[in-house]
Amino acid sequence: MKTLGMSLSCLVRQWRWLNDERLKPLGLTQSRWITLTHLKYEDGIQQHQLARRVGVESPSLVRTLDGLEQLGLVERRPCINDRRGKTVHLTAQVSPLMNEMDTILESTRNQVLAGLSEQEIREFSRVAEHINQNLHGLCGHKE
Repeated sequence: MKTLGMSLSCLVRQWRWLNDERLKPLGLTQSRWITLTHLKYEDGIQQHQLARRVGVESPSLVRTLDGLEQLGLVERRPCINDRRGKTVHLTAQVSPLMNEMDTILESTRNQVLAGLSEQEIREFSRVAEHINQNLHGLCGHKE
C-alpha cells in the first residue's frame, strides 16, 4: 500500500516527466522550464531565494541561469539590499518562448486534471497548501 507521501511523489515525478517530454521541442530542460516558471511569478527574486523555491543548491541554479542568460532569456542584476547578492529577471526576449511553454503546460494540466470539478481542484490545492505550510513549519523555512 502506498503512503500519501509516496503517492504525491509519484504524481509529481510523472507530471514533471510528461512536461519534460512535451517541452523538449522548445529546447527546455526540466531545470530551465521550472526556473522560468518560478520567475514568471516572482520576477526579480534574489538568486538564493530562487534556488530554494526551485529546490536545488545554488551551484546547480547558477549553471541553469548561465545557460538561460546565454540564450538571452534572463539577466542577473546586483541586489540593491545586498551587495553580494543578485536578483534574477526575465528579459523581453523570453516572451514568445514563455507563451509557447505556458500553452503546453496548460494543455498538460487540463489533460492531467480531466474529470475533476473546479471545486475538487480547489479543495485539493487547499489541502496541498495546508500540508505545505505544516512542512515549512517543521523544517523551519521562513517562506
